[in-house]
Amino acid sequence: MKKRTPTFNSDEEAEKFVETADLTQFDLSRAQLVRFDFKPKNKTISLRLPEELLQAIQGRAKREGIPYQRLIRQALEREVG
Repeated sequence: MKKRTPTFNSDEEAEKFVETADLTQFDLSRAQLVRFDFKPKNKTISLRLPEELLQAIQGRAKREGIPYQRLIRQALEREVG
């Protein structure tokens, strides 16, 4: 039986854990992929959407645990990228 992954109060605690722990001993089956945005976002746009579409986007973003604007940006990046 694998160990439960501990929770951390800071990025520094998480970094120390990852540097020293044997991660094969831990159950990572519930781990989630995290995507970091490093590119600067220096342009603002205004976009009109039907309310139902915006609610659907916000609901999906909530289920995925990300801000809805990031979900929209990711969809645009996939489409044109």
